[in-house]
Amino acid sequence: MGAAVAAAAAAGGASGSRWSRCRWDPCGLLCLLLTYLSVGYADYVILQHVLLQPGFRGSLWCPFHAVAFNFIIMMLLACHSRAVFADPGMVPLPDTALDFSDLRSSSSASHKNSRDWTVCNRCETYRPPRAHHCRICHRCVRRMDHHCPWINNCVGELNQKYFIQFLFYTGLASLYAMGLVLTTWLWPADKSSTGKSEVAEGGVSGNRSQIAHRIILLVESILFGLFVTVIFYDQLVSIITDETPIEQLRNQLLKKAHQEVLHTRKPKIALLREVFGRGFMICWFFPCNCSYSSASGPSYSYLPNYDV
Repeated sequence: MGAAVAAAAAAGGASGSRWSRCRWDPCGLLCLLLTYLSVGYADYVILQHVLLQPGFRGSLWCPFHAVAFNFIIMMLLACHSRAVFADPGMVPLPDTALDFSDLRSSSSASHKNSRDWTVCNRCETYRPPRAHHCRICHRCVRRMDHHCPWINNCVGELNQKYFIQFLFYTGLASLYAMGLVLTTWLWPADKSSTGKSEVAEGGVSGNRSQIAHRIILLVESILFGLFVTVIFYDQLVSIITDETPIEQLRNQLLKKAHQEVLHTRKPKIALLREVFGRGFMICWFFPCNCSYSSASGPSYSYLPNYDV
């Protein structure tokens, strides 16, 4: 009875909105701590050991780079916070457990195409098309891409935009930090004042400490920059191809089994707007909901008329 199933799914809306905003996953919590420590250390080195050193301290470039770099850091943390605490698109749980015995024994379930609703045996509920179960969050997530420990959350339909923005600003901050370190290291603005400052501020030991901090920041920027660039590229590819990594793996298995893969291609700009919003493109860079659509949440398609 389709009406009964639809009522059960709608009844789970209230319980679905009360999902846990913080998952007590040790790996995820450790990655969150490492993220904030790395960002804080990068900001400390740029300000203390790069911009406030002789040659930069007295020029107009010092406040300019300080404001620009900290603006990028602020946007990075804002996007990261939205990705961490935003609902990735959890499928609501029903108030009462549903009986799937008839559905499991029904032969009609094997004739559904890829756009039909499916059943999650772990959540014991119906889930819309393209929703998948996360074994860490213990919930089904709409258009789930993957579970990312760096945000301690799933990347799904409702927070993928913030996750990609976090990757973008992390890569930009890494590139900016590498540029500042290499510029002040290889082409110092005032070599004579640099030599005098070594004597005034601790001599060789102070200079060694400064060089050590710059080397550590340079290595950190290269590693994080390459890491987020690869993930950023993978995210964009999954959007414009309209296939999440889970769906790509499933389609590969279907092709190996010589089964037909039904997939409709949309224009690339339409796929990007589905993730980043249908407003102005300049809003794609800010961690806010810039879509003109209603804020009532995504709309579900029809529920199949299962005989349960």
